[in-house]
Amino acid sequence: MGSEPASEELYVRDSVHTSVKILVVGHFAVGKTTLVGTLSEIRPLRTEERMTQAGALVDDLAGAPDKTTTTVAMDFGRITLTDELVLYMFGAPGQRRFKQLWDDLANGAMGALVLADTRRLDRSFEMMSLLEEKGLRYAVVVNQFDDAPVFPEAEVREALDLLPATPLVTCDARDPVSSTKALITLVQYLLDSAIDRERA
Repeated sequence: MGSEPASEELYVRDSVHTSVKILVVGHFAVGKTTLVGTLSEIRPLRTEERMTQAGALVDDLAGAPDKTTTTVAMDFGRITLTDELVLYMFGAPGQRRFKQLWDDLANGAMGALVLADTRRLDRSFEMMSLLEEKGLRYAVVVNQFDDAPVFPEAEVREALDLLPATPLVTCDARDPVSSTKALITLVQYLLDSAIDRERA
């Protein structure tokens, strides 16, 4: 579902000496795999498996009735930000039964993109709570599904109970331009937060 990678440069450039890890999280079927695939400059690693009838008892397909696969470990992508800096994206499964794996993926992460769906905003709370428990800063990205209602930013902020400093942006996870803007928003927020901590 994600776009083809921008390039197939398999190895990190010799000039790169700094790497940053971020998480891409959100509830089941919110578009994490698509976003990582859209942004990654290499062919993303995907661990999707076909959904079975047994999974129907635990995976709520509301909002995604045509979904036939689900991530069972992680999605992985890479994007080179500068000649010296590379960013690694780890997409985490959205189902509660993968929480231990999610905890492992969070280790060493600088921050996270939390994907949200306006049809199911209440399902974002668990992921935001987990990030806050880990002390990870995050930006919320409303993934614009074709049939999802659009609300003013202030209403979405209130519904998600976001702090004033927490970035909130919209994107189409299939679109490289809007997905890149969402990523830039997170990176800028993390850089500004790091500068503020140094000054404190």
